[in-house]
Amino acid sequence: MEIKSILIKDTTKEERIRIVQEGLSQCGGACDFCNGCDNLGGGLVDAFYEPYINGEKELRQLNEEYRSHTGLVR
Repeated sequence: MEIKSILIKDTTKEERIRIVQEGLSQCGGACDFCNGCDNLGGGLVDAFYEPYINGEKELRQLNEEYRSHTGLVR
């Protein structure tokens, strides 16, 4: 998949789904309750990105929120 921009305004919902799936699959494992991203079993990582997929928040916003809290995805 070649996408020049990951901004909501430049992508379709289907493209955003693929962006998240490809980003989360970089380690090659399943994400549910995985500790690989320092989530420490804190929840479903892919569900954390639903606001991006639904066009509500940019990836940057979500990642900043993740870093500003204890790193747990809820």
